[in-house]
Amino acid sequence: MKEARVLLMNKIIPALMLVLLLGANSAWAVEDVDPWENWNRKVFYFNEAVDSYVAKPVAKGYKAVVPTFIRRGVGNFFSNLGEVPTAANDLLQAKPGAAATSAGRFLINSTVGLLGLIDVASMLDIEEHSEDFGQTLAVWGVESGPYLVLPILGPSNVRDGLSLYPDYLLDPLNHADLKEDERYGITALKLIHIRHQLLDSEGIIQGDKYSFIRDVYLQSRTYQINDGQVEDKFDAGFDDLDLDDEAL
Repeated sequence: MKEARVLLMNKIIPALMLVLLLGANSAWAVEDVDPWENWNRKVFYFNEAVDSYVAKPVAKGYKAVVPTFIRRGVGNFFSNLGEVPTAANDLLQAKPGAAATSAGRFLINSTVGLLGLIDVASMLDIEEHSEDFGQTLAVWGVESGPYLVLPILGPSNVRDGLSLYPDYLLDPLNHADLKEDERYGITALKLIHIRHQLLDSEGIIQGDKYSFIRDVYLQSRTYQINDGQVEDKFDAGFDDLDLDDEAL
């Protein structure tokens, strides 16, 4: 069983991704960003139910019980781990300066910042940024493909959905010497922390919630891929969304 899992993770999935990326890229340049809306809405409503009955109550409890300074430390810890894939994707995007910045932040926060619990690098005015493999593929010219709502994970597109596996491989937690239950526990804490960050932003949703979240996601990805250089139609009101890159 273990050999089959290793074969699936290291051989079959990467090969399948390569075929999809190379063979379907030209077909992904679609004018309709949401051709699968009927299916996406069904998945969206499923996610809403899971969120209402599980994720949101847990996130509210987390916010109510855990002191602010501890939650800040948890956020800093996960953000610090995110410097590793960010640095790797910076290199893949031919941004050595940005990669050095992320690597420097990781080194400083992992040592002086007590394993990342304290964001010392930001105190030293070393600015944080975020990159993922979906952004890297976009820089390489891979089209986003249609909008796609993933079960549990939420808004995405075909390109970003296929990027989840490389991002998984770049996550330091997946290479740490941890037991399976410890790994699942840390991952659950990360998801709960991300969900609690969204609690105060729910009031900004206007009109049809599905369409609002879809449009915010598409605009935020354009913003991230272009390193903040976006058209005015995307920028209008975007600064009012007080969400970090990971939450988006």
